[in-house]
Amino acid sequence: MSIGETMQRRAAEFAQRYEAVREQLARVIVGHDDIVHGVLTCLFVGGHCLLEGVPGLGKTLLVRTLAHALDLKFSRIQFTPDLMPADILGTNMVMEDEHGRRRFEFQQGPIFTQICLADEINRATPKTQSALLEAMQERSVSIAGKVYTLERPFFVMATQNPIEQEGTYPLPEAQLDRFLFKLLVGYSTRADLSAIVDRTTRGEVIEPQKVMDGTEIVRWQQVVREVILARHVQDYIVRLTLATHPEGPLATESTNRYLRWGASPRGAQSLALAAKVRALLDERYNVSFEDVRRVYLPSMRHRVILNFEAQAESIQPDQVLLEILEKVPEKADETALAVELA
Repeated sequence: MSIGETMQRRAAEFAQRYEAVREQLARVIVGHDDIVHGVLTCLFVGGHCLLEGVPGLGKTLLVRTLAHALDLKFSRIQFTPDLMPADILGTNMVMEDEHGRRRFEFQQGPIFTQICLADEINRATPKTQSALLEAMQERSVSIAGKVYTLERPFFVMATQNPIEQEGTYPLPEAQLDRFLFKLLVGYSTRADLSAIVDRTTRGEVIEPQKVMDGTEIVRWQQVVREVILARHVQDYIVRLTLATHPEGPLATESTNRYLRWGASPRGAQSLALAAKVRALLDERYNVSFEDVRRVYLPSMRHRVILNFEAQAESIQPDQVLLEILEKVPEKADETALAVELA
């Protein structure tokens, strides 16, 4: 079997296994196809996901259903204003043995899992929110000078209410940047809402089946990274990222007018990885421009920071990003690039 045939077979198998997980989610979750695809993209990339929406839209149910469809350890942390970092990470406790000797013993917190549901994450104070930073980036936890490695795969699936709601705290920019996607969960359609009422008011209990374990997930994450990213497509990703930097050489008019800070290199990394998942779903082993465009908004909307003018005019990040998508061409201007490099 040639290399091309092997790649094609892997892509087809990935699409099949991806669909197996999606089907289990569809047994419980009605509609929200884009949100489901976004969550599964984060799963197969190995990134974290932030779901934002008003209460009652099924954000928590989606994450719990995903956990039930995967043979992984699962824990839920309900974020509240009085939650402390030790409630998440764990702490050293004084223990006494049968001889009366005392010793410190580390009691693991709920972060020591594989899928961690951080429910209503912006209900806790910034101090508590920041307790997740090391776990999300390094997949480890440092307590009293000792580093504890988290089991792979490890995902944080967080839900948050819109920051305009009472009793919420904005997430620190450094933590937002550690999420691969920020997905905006909207209201259900008329047909979907009717189906939800049918499913939830007749006493039916639908339990998803476990269709994938951690070993297989890690294997698919490696396959995603092997997808070919051509230089001209990679340059498109780089230019889309640089276009979010105010006063930069590739900044658009809206970027300079409405953004205070642009996306970090993590934005370009997330964009590339998410686009590779989209390519595999089309049973291709190479990334296209369209793959990049389809994942641009969820990859970038939480990485750009609006300035005061944008807030005063009620401008949303997606509006600025959509203009960037429109203004940045797929093919670079080689003359301008040569001048910039010089």
